[in-house]
This record gives sequence, C-alpha cells and structure tokens, in this order.
Amino acid sequence: MGFRLLGIRKATFTRSQVSSKAVNTPKGYLAVYVGEKMKRFVIPTSYLKQTSFQELLILAEEEFGYKHPMGGLTIPCREEEFLDITSRLN
Repeated sequence: MGFRLLGIRKATFTRSQVSSKAVNTPKGYLAVYVGEKMKRFVIPTSYLKQTSFQELLILAEEEFGYKHPMGGLTIPCREEEFLDITSRLN
C-alpha cells in the first residue's frame, strides 16, 4: 500500500542545468532543500500559508537566518518528516 504526494513535484534536471546550476521552478511553486543530503523538492507556494509549514519556516529562520547554504530555502528536518507534513497538506 502506498500514497501519492500530489502537491510535490519531482525535481528533474538536464545536464546543462546541473552544470550551470540554473534550475527552473514552475510558476506557483517553490524549491526547498531538505535533509542531510539536501534533497531538492518543488512545492506549491500555497503551502506557505499552512500553519504546519510555517513552523518549518520558523525552524529554518532560527537555524539559517536569511543565509541558506544551498542558495535556496533550506528546511532543517529529515526528509521523512518533511514528506509526512506535506502529505497532510494535500
């Protein structure tokens, strides 16, 4: 038995995007980096209004301030926690 994460898009890259680090995010979505391996997730911007996601943003602010090591928004939690929270937002 499995579940689908409807709101999260899989980040796919071409060779030129990876080498130039010019990765596009679709309009209405936001790229975030999660976990020890800094896995990239593309999430709908509507998640930003959700209380449980705002708690993650507060953690990110406390840990990184406004200087994120990946250049994008970095969420300081395990991938499993992130997927659990975002699966409840769908």
